[in-house]
Amino acid sequence: MGWLTWRDAMDQALYGKGGFYRRGERPAAHFRTSVHASQRYAAAFAALLAEVDAALGHPARLDLVDMGAGCGRLLADILAAAPPHLAARLAPVAVEVAPRPPGVPEPIEWRTEPPAAITGLVIANEWLDNVPLDVVELTPDGPRTVLVDPAAGSERPGGRPDPADRAWLAEWWPLREPGDRAEVGRRRDEMWAGILGRLRRGLAIAVDYGHDRTARPPHGTLTGYRDGHGVPPVPDGSCDITAHVALDSCAAAGTRAGATATLRTTQRAALRALGLSGARPPIELAHRDPRAYVRELCAAGEDAELIDPAGLGGFGWLVQAVDVPLPRDLAALRPE
Repeated sequence: MGWLTWRDAMDQALYGKGGFYRRGERPAAHFRTSVHASQRYAAAFAALLAEVDAALGHPARLDLVDMGAGCGRLLADILAAAPPHLAARLAPVAVEVAPRPPGVPEPIEWRTEPPAAITGLVIANEWLDNVPLDVVELTPDGPRTVLVDPAAGSERPGGRPDPADRAWLAEWWPLREPGDRAEVGRRRDEMWAGILGRLRRGLAIAVDYGHDRTARPPHGTLTGYRDGHGVPPVPDGSCDITAHVALDSCAAAGTRAGATATLRTTQRAALRALGLSGARPPIELAHRDPRAYVRELCAAGEDAELIDPAGLGGFGWLVQAVDVPLPRDLAALRPE
């Protein structure tokens, strides 16, 4: 097969014929996601959706788009959590390269590309980290695009990055010492800008592990996942391959594409603002209403996992609005 750039190798391993996602692998089988940790995650998005609906004036059709929808669980749970008057107007769309799995609720449209025009809410939950990218390493001869053997995962330096990648690196991920690596997020910026370009009015939210220009990981973040374990990122189609996201760069691309308001925060801060505290119910409730106490105790445990700063709570949230205000609960956080 020969040596490939990481971008081409990831594209082939994840989305090519027989690739990891193309063949219908489900993320929950390989790593823990917020969607599968608790339905309270979807309930938080249902609350945001209601705010977007109000900001849009309760349109007759309200779009709800899930990028990289996996098995469709997030959309199904949001539909279940939405009040009837809202669910009746929803147009839910799952965007996913894999075939529609059995059991997806009938109202959910399944497609490989997002709608051309969206009015409502777009969710990209752990989507951008799977957008293929190139890896560049600073060598004594200058920056070189890293090539990889898809069968073995071994690497060697290739040619110089193209001018567009060099410009992106200079602005967002400068390399300073030989051996430093960068994961070029230009394609992710373009994909995110494409979403904002389709959003006529409403809100787009990207949720992913990320980093800022002030604290880029010097050796990158490429990682593989298989059967619940981290594995070497060998791009042979046998495992998921992911890399953290330069969310600050994506935010700038979204603004250029038409976003009128931006918020960057953590999942912990966002979900706490939306009412997921993780606080245990008062012990008095156990004596007064034992069943209610057990329900609230279970909810507290699920909230705690979702907002754990060392786990799922460490995800970054990029929230961008087009011609609507940021949701009230989130706007109280620190917008950019």
